[in-house]
Amino acid sequence: MKLGGWGRYPVTDCTVTAPRTPDALAEARTSGPLIARGNGRAYGDSALNEDNTVSMRHFNRIIAFDEVTGQLTAEAGVMLGDVIDAFLPRGWFPAVTPGTKYVTLGGMAAADVHGKNHHIDGGFGNYIDWLDLMGPDGTVTRASRNENADLFDWTVGGMGLTGVILRMALRLRRVETGWIRQRAQAAPNLAAAMEAFEAAQDAPYSVAWIDCLSTGDALGRSIIMLGEHAPLDRLPTRFRQIPFGPPPRKKRKIPFNLPGFALNKWTVSAFNAAYYRLNARKTGTTYVPWDTYFYPLDSILGWNRIYGRRGFVQFQCVLPDDAARAGLEKLLRTIAHAGQGSFLAVLKKLGPEGGRLSFPMPGYTLALDFPVSDKVLTLMDQLDRITLDHGGRFYLAKDARLSSDILHAADPRADAFAAMRRDTGADTAFASLQSERLGL
Repeated sequence: MKLGGWGRYPVTDCTVTAPRTPDALAEARTSGPLIARGNGRAYGDSALNEDNTVSMRHFNRIIAFDEVTGQLTAEAGVMLGDVIDAFLPRGWFPAVTPGTKYVTLGGMAAADVHGKNHHIDGGFGNYIDWLDLMGPDGTVTRASRNENADLFDWTVGGMGLTGVILRMALRLRRVETGWIRQRAQAAPNLAAAMEAFEAAQDAPYSVAWIDCLSTGDALGRSIIMLGEHAPLDRLPTRFRQIPFGPPPRKKRKIPFNLPGFALNKWTVSAFNAAYYRLNARKTGTTYVPWDTYFYPLDSILGWNRIYGRRGFVQFQCVLPDDAARAGLEKLLRTIAHAGQGSFLAVLKKLGPEGGRLSFPMPGYTLALDFPVSDKVLTLMDQLDRITLDHGGRFYLAKDARLSSDILHAADPRADAFAAMRRDTGADTAFASLQSERLGL
């Protein structure tokens, strides 16, 4: 069947199986190197194997929950949104969440996803107590920080290339309400935006939308949104009747692929200017539902279709603190000069790194979506080089076209990861189009 990631680039014919038991999964392993796939929300080709892609969606049982500690035991194919639906009304919320709830727990662990609170809480892997992994020979091994610790550290952020995650125990966060106390502020340029992030180090959540086509004194102008879980006694009276938020809004849907010419320098520039002006007038403190704050794009089903039939690619890098300002300015100037703007451009502050191949490190991460074209792919090669020159690294969960040379030059951990896979036999049992392209 034709299969792609969320970016719909690349799309390729894949043989897909969907086992329902560990024994059936072990049998799938005998058909050759495989890659496990969750809900297909990795952007590129990290969950694609033309000969043996294994869907984990049938491994979707919640096994146990401890109301005292917040420890949840669940299979890898459980959706994050289902966890929220089940446990937020009981006062629990994911400790770390990416920008969509339509991901599986296994995928979150494999990518060691990060959220708006990484500068304080780290990545998803920090909240996994243990996981069960099916290895190259079909044996299931439990790994944690105290048991098979090396395997655990390589698996969290290992892009599904150390084995197939079957189930895990993770800790949720206690919350009193489902509301987020949001403080929004406008930053007229990149320097002001970074000063705002540094001044908000204690804010539990922080994220900025950034205008990647602004230039001159307005280079990097941003809308910064800080957030914290609102305690019940601070909620406005009208919200206390619905402490865990209003009923989900009716989803809007993109019914067809937009034409490729719909997104261009002029339309994106006009959108960015209007978005900045509109939101710069709405700064201040408000209370917003959790769904609105954490998952704004989830309200539009199939939003990836706005990029047209050819799909889109995302560029996401992190630059270390000491080089971030110079590197970000160069990235933004290069994007503006190329005229290949993105209206989904996000800036975040990250904290210490986690797993041995996990993406984050202390610094700033910039993420931008671009519709696929030859010009965009050329631009992204330029952005890769700028990232490399400033000591940065790349987020494999968003990658669809990075070269092996750039990855290994930017992140020496990739060599050690590939060597570990050879030593353990994982390289002959687990493979994706991405792992083959990147020499992992």
